[in-house]
Amino acid sequence: MFLIYLRRELSRRKKAALVISMGLALGIALVITVTSVSSGMKQAQTQVLKSLYGIGTDMTVTKAAEAQSSSSARPKFNFDAKSDDSSTSQSSDRVMTAGGQTLASTKVADVAKQTGVSNAVGALSLNVMKVDGTFTQGKAKSTTSGGTGEGGQGGGQGGGQPGVQGGGASFDVNSYTVYGVDTANLTLGPLSSSKVTTGATFTSAQSNAKVAVVDSAYAKTKSLSVGKTVTIKSVKYTVIGISTATSGDSAANIYIPLKQAQTLASSANKVSTIYVKATDSQQISAVKSTIQKNISGTTVTTSADLAKTVSGSLSTATKLATSVGKWLSVAVLLAAFLVAALLTSSAVSRRVREFGTLKALGWKSGKVTRQVIGESFVNGLIGGALGIALGLGAAYVVTAISPTMTAELGSTTSSAGGPGGGGMGGGPGRQAASKAIEVALSAPVSLTTIALAAGLAIAGGLIAGGFGGWRASRMRPADALRSVA
Repeated sequence: MFLIYLRRELSRRKKAALVISMGLALGIALVITVTSVSSGMKQAQTQVLKSLYGIGTDMTVTKAAEAQSSSSARPKFNFDAKSDDSSTSQSSDRVMTAGGQTLASTKVADVAKQTGVSNAVGALSLNVMKVDGTFTQGKAKSTTSGGTGEGGQGGGQGGGQPGVQGGGASFDVNSYTVYGVDTANLTLGPLSSSKVTTGATFTSAQSNAKVAVVDSAYAKTKSLSVGKTVTIKSVKYTVIGISTATSGDSAANIYIPLKQAQTLASSANKVSTIYVKATDSQQISAVKSTIQKNISGTTVTTSADLAKTVSGSLSTATKLATSVGKWLSVAVLLAAFLVAALLTSSAVSRRVREFGTLKALGWKSGKVTRQVIGESFVNGLIGGALGIALGLGAAYVVTAISPTMTAELGSTTSSAGGPGGGGMGGGPGRQAASKAIEVALSAPVSLTTIALAAGLAIAGGLIAGGFGGWRASRMRPADALRSVA
């Protein structure tokens, strides 16, 4: 009887049911859209952070910044003078540790022993400034005067004056980044944000080998390929692999074994950055505090710290989606619930004769209430289905269009070698303290979001039905008689 009456009443009031369902559907669709876009923006931010950290890295440890004199960071180039050649070629490499700050390699083991740390790997970030060109030696000549000196014709004070004509110099300056990586642990650290697409990556046996992995963009610029060599500070390294950044941004131009990088920079047993993976991603703040407390003179930078330095359209849109978008969704959803409740109550008011008659026939108030709630429940299911369909459609459109967002990466410290750090090189492998990265936005919809949307739709229907059922339960048979008169 209940289901038969329910089906008949819904069929008889199709327009009213459709209006209530569409109101709930719009609210549900907005919730799904905002939630999916927010999820996509979080994924985009994670992608940007991985371009700095590398996959699997939760935080980095660097040496605390110290005051440095300007002269200590000023690059110097010394060339040998050669008088036997009229034109000589000169070349010199200046290898500097990014940020000028290093830690003892023993600190890597100290960090790995801390509570909450799953793994720790050291790396050395270098900036290489190469200057090469030619000197051209000038020729000495003297100029003569046409006058006559006191000592006789053509002599005396009217003689020639010495001078140099011709000569000069032409030099080219090339700056690039080199990263020394631990070949025994490549799953953590700077190279983990790239994928070797040509050739091979390092092996643990190549801990001190003269081999290199080159970033694809740099390899294209310098016409490098597997098997060719690159020269750094007069040392030739054989290219064994070409890597491509998986996040769309390169951490360094050239990767070499850590021991080789330490030799180039005259920094034996030194690292500039320690990459740390926590045992529990929910306890990163606690691990950070533990490291800073137990290992003095270090700066710990987490992904949360780095996220604060991300600006640009991605950051702005993320803030809007998580704050304005969230409250807008709540407001629209509440409005949809309120409209559904009012429409249901209005529909009940127009059914005075019907409910009064049913009560006169012996229907209890509870049964009348259940009837109204049942109708609203079905309306909620219909609204939920329509809302989920609209929300999935909107998310698909956003993913299909894939609007490009820009993330500006700033500095977290002035000179430390941590991610985004400033100073010469900007941070691990960075050539500047700020860099723009473009990320395509998607709008993934999870099963949790769909379940939440369905639950909200059902809740909206039940709330509207409960309010309308309460009004229907208060009607008396006498109200039906008055409406007939």
